[in-house]
Amino acid sequence: MPLIEYVRDYLQRYGVTSHLVNTADGTKANLWASIGPHDVPGVILSGHTDVVPVDGQNWTTDPFTLTEKDGKLFGRGTCDMKGFLAVVLAAVPKLVSSNLRIPVRIAFSHDEEIGCIGVKSLVEWLKSQPVRDELCIVGEPTDMRPVLGHKGGRAYRVYIEGREAHSSLAPHAVNAIDAAAELIIFLKQISQEMRNGPSDPDYDVPHGTLSVGLIKGGSAINIVPKSCEFVFEYRHLVGFDAQGLAERVFRFANETILPPMQALAPESSIRFEEIYSYPSLAIDPGHEAVSRVKAIAARNDDGKVAYGTEGGYFMNNLGIPTVVCGPGSITQAHTPDEFVFLNQLALSEAFIDRLIKSITP
Repeated sequence: MPLIEYVRDYLQRYGVTSHLVNTADGTKANLWASIGPHDVPGVILSGHTDVVPVDGQNWTTDPFTLTEKDGKLFGRGTCDMKGFLAVVLAAVPKLVSSNLRIPVRIAFSHDEEIGCIGVKSLVEWLKSQPVRDELCIVGEPTDMRPVLGHKGGRAYRVYIEGREAHSSLAPHAVNAIDAAAELIIFLKQISQEMRNGPSDPDYDVPHGTLSVGLIKGGSAINIVPKSCEFVFEYRHLVGFDAQGLAERVFRFANETILPPMQALAPESSIRFEEIYSYPSLAIDPGHEAVSRVKAIAARNDDGKVAYGTEGGYFMNNLGIPTVVCGPGSITQAHTPDEFVFLNQLALSEAFIDRLIKSITP
């Protein structure tokens, strides 16, 4: 909230009013602001305000003190994607003083890094607004190359409960780790199906992926484990039935694994908890919005990326043509000594300047 309040107060100094979409407990908020005429479709500049932790990373600079060195700015979030937010805010005086034909909207969200959570409430609020904007630019790090698509993603945590016993009495117990292993093998089969399934050569990894990331269970070598939990995530191409995959996994767990567990120990259970879910993004390369962003970026190339963004929510839930384009390289995001090149920020500043020029008389 202090960051959001700082941005709100900064905008207010230039006569720009912000609307905050708060979380239920009031500890976080999305920010929406509009500069220019309010009653016509405009251009959204979208970014997230949160960053990933630095725990366990070996930084040579203070990650939360901006450090300039060798043409780079070091600090957590400089690349992902606070550099873009800074460029947008620095352009506010020019935006306010320009005679804009259409509005420029500022959309800053919370909790993107843990599954694009914050933007969902912002999008729900935008559904109630009378004007639907004509373009959204998400400033994730793309080296200022227009990005037209990315995969969607989902993640689940699985909780398995069996019945414990001394290992010498293993047949009288229900081994939660065994049940987890059976489900993980099934997930591996699905992963192989995705590898052999539909593909898109525009991606580095052309097919969908599924992987298990964390697992824990058991208490001692001579105790049959009562509990086990693990997490898995999958990233899918446009058009893939993400919900159908989830339901297939649920059915296998509840119809194949769970019945023999409960036959021996009725208290046995398998429970799934969704960690995150975000939609894929795809815009036709021939769309007018793509040509428009390429002209503003002064580039003719485009591409797709493996990582997810909030762009799919603006395009799929609101029908707003969306392109991802921002300063920095994703290879630097989330890393120790994260940085953004100063010349990338300069390119982003020039991008905003050309945007302003394109929407002024």
